[in-house]
Amino acid sequence: MSEQVAPPPAPEAAPPQPAEPEAKKPGGRKALGIVGAILAIVVVAGLKFGIASAIGNYFNKDETAAAKAGDCIAELPEITGTEQETVKGAKVVECTSTDAAYNVVGRVDDQSEAQAKADTACSQYFKEGEEAYVFSSIEPGKTGYVLCLTKKA
Repeated sequence: MSEQVAPPPAPEAAPPQPAEPEAKKPGGRKALGIVGAILAIVVVAGLKFGIASAIGNYFNKDETAAAKAGDCIAELPEITGTEQETVKGAKVVECTSTDAAYNVVGRVDDQSEAQAKADTACSQYFKEGEEAYVFSSIEPGKTGYVLCLTKKA
């Protein structure tokens, strides 16, 4: 004789859980679209009007660009004779600072690379027998400025 066994009773089903509420900001997609459009306009305007160049100048700032007679410059690499050397990180410092190594005795603007290399731009600012240096910041093919420096006593 065969006996049929009834299947075990099904466990009681748990009551359905309510769905997590979603936080929605009315008009969220619309605001994102407006921000995107503004950002696109700023990028296009920056490319057209040179704002990208200004931003680049902010991050690659020429810290001697505003130097004038009476300012002081921090230590630069020692150069002998008529050698020239590329310098990174030159900066204007307070003349009372222990970092001050050179006095700016003159500035000549709108100089080409050839004019700066000729070493005549600063001759009017140097005294006979004075230890003098010429610092220039000129992009290739453009004009820039020359600072006439003397060693700080």
